[in-house]
Amino acid sequence: MANIQEKSSRLWAFLVATYWVSFVIYFLLWKAYKHVSALRANALMSPEVKPEQFAVLVRDLPDVTQGQTRKEQVDSYFKSIYPETFYRSMVVTNNKEVDKIWGELEGCKKKLARAEAIYAESMKKGSSEGTRPTNKTGFLGLCGKKVDSIEYYSEKIKELTQKFEAEQKVTLREKQQGSALVFFTSRVTAALAAQSLHAQMVDKWTVTEAPEPRQVIWSNLKIKFFERMIRQYLIYIVVFLTILFFMIPITFISALTTLRNLRKLLPFLKPVVDQDAIKTVLEAYLPQLALIIFLALLPKLLLFLSKTEGIPSGSHVVRAASGKYFYFTVFNVFIGVTIGGTLFSRLKAIQKNPNSIVSLLAKSLPGNATFFLTFVALKFFVGYGLELSRIVPLIIYHLKRKYLCKSEAEIKEAWFPGDLGYATRVPGDMLMITIVLCYSVIAPVIIPFGVLYFALGWLILRNQALKVYVPSYESYGRMWPHMHTRIIGALLLYQVTMLGYFVVMKFYYATPLLFPLPISSAIFFFVCRKKFYNAFRHTALEVASQELKETSHMEQIFKSYIPPSLSSQKQDEKQEDEQYEDALSQVSRTGSFV
Repeated sequence: MANIQEKSSRLWAFLVATYWVSFVIYFLLWKAYKHVSALRANALMSPEVKPEQFAVLVRDLPDVTQGQTRKEQVDSYFKSIYPETFYRSMVVTNNKEVDKIWGELEGCKKKLARAEAIYAESMKKGSSEGTRPTNKTGFLGLCGKKVDSIEYYSEKIKELTQKFEAEQKVTLREKQQGSALVFFTSRVTAALAAQSLHAQMVDKWTVTEAPEPRQVIWSNLKIKFFERMIRQYLIYIVVFLTILFFMIPITFISALTTLRNLRKLLPFLKPVVDQDAIKTVLEAYLPQLALIIFLALLPKLLLFLSKTEGIPSGSHVVRAASGKYFYFTVFNVFIGVTIGGTLFSRLKAIQKNPNSIVSLLAKSLPGNATFFLTFVALKFFVGYGLELSRIVPLIIYHLKRKYLCKSEAEIKEAWFPGDLGYATRVPGDMLMITIVLCYSVIAPVIIPFGVLYFALGWLILRNQALKVYVPSYESYGRMWPHMHTRIIGALLLYQVTMLGYFVVMKFYYATPLLFPLPISSAIFFFVCRKKFYNAFRHTALEVASQELKETSHMEQIFKSYIPPSLSSQKQDEKQEDEQYEDALSQVSRTGSFV
């Protein structure tokens, strides 16, 4: 569109293209929502037993009446409402101290295994007696008394085991919190309970679907209703300020890392950057590389902030962090780079005529397409190349294996690939959609690059998800409604951008003709949310009522939710039940389905 004159009749073609792109997006989003909804239903209707389908999470428990324990309060309440299908409950405890001791104990076990592996290796290489490994007991093993590692860690494990077992009993008896997990013998009852209002007051007996056992964030379960609300709004304010003020360093970096500015600020680099080959590479990729590195530092902060909100499950934290990261990248990368590049290049013109800033920004949009085209190309050429080859994890693995790993457990841990990293990968793809959409009509040359990015992504990431990465949780497609919302947001940004661009081009026919598009996008979003979203928020009863392939073993389901720091491998089931008598329900023992 940079070659189109103001008021040109050719702008009608771009107006039609804007409508065409919008309706294609509506069609594809509708089909995708139906497809993902069907996939979720099929996964939830699986005949295999899943512990989370038989449990609900109960938060905001009221104060216990005098002469009643917390477990008696929970059991009597749910037994009265669901007398036929209530199984038992697990009162959540404050595990901070026992988790700390358990972590120290597991660390000592790993160090003992490492010391024994070193000793065994020395026996193979040297004399039959071998060389017993030693370590210092001071700070980080750098100072203090020198001791035999095997004997030291063996004694340490015995000492910590006694302390650990004592703390387990104290935790279970004296550190019960105002939340619990309640188990039912029927999937339908659990799904019904998670969708029902149990108390007259919203801040009492809050019942939701239980997360997967591996997803539960135990430290967040005790947080009360109004505290969660306050935390949520405070985090929103913090994120808003972060998005707002991060635009300053993003804009600064986009201007600073140009080759011309580097030559001025760092004169000693002139002999290097003046070489033709290096100059070509730096001009093409330096600002984009600086931007990617800068953004790589952000996700951990957003994950921490999302967890601080009081969210009970790991997958929900990832979804919340991905939303924050998306808005951050859109405002600071897409809008920040566009505005920053224009302001720096047209600063003199703006100083002479401040009222021309809007028209200058609009006219500079086609010029900024070069930056984003290169950004997209860099993401799929370099990003997917590194993803497919996994050269960085491979180098790290071999370095760890050669210099750090001694035991089999350490080698397995070093090789473990982790999960797909949805907190950053999904927002990254949503940013690509936003960029390609907003420039699809202004600079159509970006479309083939966008198609290539997602086509390669489908091939490569599908392979990685199925054959490389190990999922850390299963949320049954709950990420999709969030992705749908972000794509609608990108579409609205695209439509508003085109509306403003046509106004600047003095194509006044477009204003009344394009005005319905953002309204139609909002209506489309509303319809999709009403039709599909509730099935993602809750489990439909027709889905939960499907028959299971095997009879559910309720005791195994129950024990899958016991935190590792509170489980005991040395005791049999009878002793274990006695150990948990103060934290676990015994009401339904006579009617047990086990």
